[in-house]
Amino acid sequence: MSPLLMLPLVLIAAAQQSITDRSIDWPTWEQWRRILLLEDYNTRVVLLATTMLGLASGIVGAFTLLRRRALMGDALSHATLPGIGLAFLLGPILGVDGKSLPVLLFGAAVSGILGMMAILMIRSLTRVKEDAALGIVLSVFFGGGVAILGIAQRSTGQAAAGLEAFIYGKTASIVASDAKLIGTAGLIAIVVLVLLFKELKLLCFDQGYAAARGFPTLGLDCALMGTVVLVTIVGLQAVGIVLMIALLVIPAAAARFWSVQMHAMVWISGGLGAISCLVGAGLSGIFPNLPSGAMIVLTASSLFVVSMLFGTARGVLIRAVRRQQLNRRIDRQHVLRGIYEILEKMDLPKQSIGNATPPPIAFAELLTMRSWTSRRLEQELLACEREGWLIRKRSDHTVALTAIGMREAERLTHEHRLWELYLINHADVAPGQVDRDADTIEHVLDPAMIEQLEGLLNRSRVQAGVVASPHEATPSMLSSSVLNTKSGA
Repeated sequence: MSPLLMLPLVLIAAAQQSITDRSIDWPTWEQWRRILLLEDYNTRVVLLATTMLGLASGIVGAFTLLRRRALMGDALSHATLPGIGLAFLLGPILGVDGKSLPVLLFGAAVSGILGMMAILMIRSLTRVKEDAALGIVLSVFFGGGVAILGIAQRSTGQAAAGLEAFIYGKTASIVASDAKLIGTAGLIAIVVLVLLFKELKLLCFDQGYAAARGFPTLGLDCALMGTVVLVTIVGLQAVGIVLMIALLVIPAAAARFWSVQMHAMVWISGGLGAISCLVGAGLSGIFPNLPSGAMIVLTASSLFVVSMLFGTARGVLIRAVRRQQLNRRIDRQHVLRGIYEILEKMDLPKQSIGNATPPPIAFAELLTMRSWTSRRLEQELLACEREGWLIRKRSDHTVALTAIGMREAERLTHEHRLWELYLINHADVAPGQVDRDADTIEHVLDPAMIEQLEGLLNRSRVQAGVVASPHEATPSMLSSSVLNTKSGA
């Protein structure tokens, strides 16, 4: 083929290899292997630096989330932008390199501290709430930073190129010195939080009690905010100003679905932050056209969704299962109480109600106690039979409580009536309407609450250890109960 005819093909191939091409191709096995085995030096540096940043950010974010200062990191990250621009402009005047990373980070730190002080001053000296103060400082400082960067770019030309990368991050440009800086800053923040763990735990959950015990709450707050500033500053190069808040909030919020213990939540949050950065930066290395900061945040968001659904402490699924189990347990308890109330209505001696072999109850009679279908009642009776609480006689469609079931029925009926009496005597609830209110609380009463109710009501048990039903009591009996309660108090 003639060279002149080949020229268009060469131009087409060159256009397909253009640096502006943002298409995403599926990586080869060779690319996967190089990333997974960390064969490239730059890959090792970037993954190590971002993983340390994620670990530190997750641990710091757990404390700020519990302290209800989750958005403080967002305000601080945005407040650093003016410092970056001013450090670049004033650096040559002071005889230092304005594009040096330590100089830029120093300017960002000063600006971030000023932003934090501005938030505290607005909150303390005015009637403006903290959320409004955060919004004011965030928008004003970020707007000022954008204006300063515009001035720097117009006055210095190409010398200011790259400063805008602090807004969105530039993970791929991290070098060994940057990794050491991130690792050192993250380690300092973790050590400070570990040493002050007990004090910060008390501060997060009860600031008033901490102040009453003599703890320096202001100093502890400043120490916590100092770690936020430290982690935020060193994280600007990895994920940028806009996305830094994600590393401080998302792992901590996800960790709450896995544990209710603070020490476990803190380390789970750190682990989720580290995994987010490791996986996100790794995916960005495999797919070069995908920005690292965005991939880190998307990975963290995916872990949050998984935690929200499958978390063992507060996940959506586990809460649904627990709610279902509670509803089934409540239904079984209603069956036992219904059987006991039917036994009370029989013409039996009071001392025989608590015997181990009470008479059987007809299925049809039990069905009228609750607005249940026959199928649902059959299911609940089967569940009670598996618990060993009753015996079913399918030949004549009757059920009889066992000794264990009788004791359980006595306990449930007694607790239900104790709460009914409390609502009647102390909450002025009419006896005809108290049954439904008592149903909502009787299933979660613990022994200490039962003992307290018995002492508060000052009533003696009757009928084999079960207090009499208030629905069958006369008005004079209820009024005497109130008098006894008041005299006992």
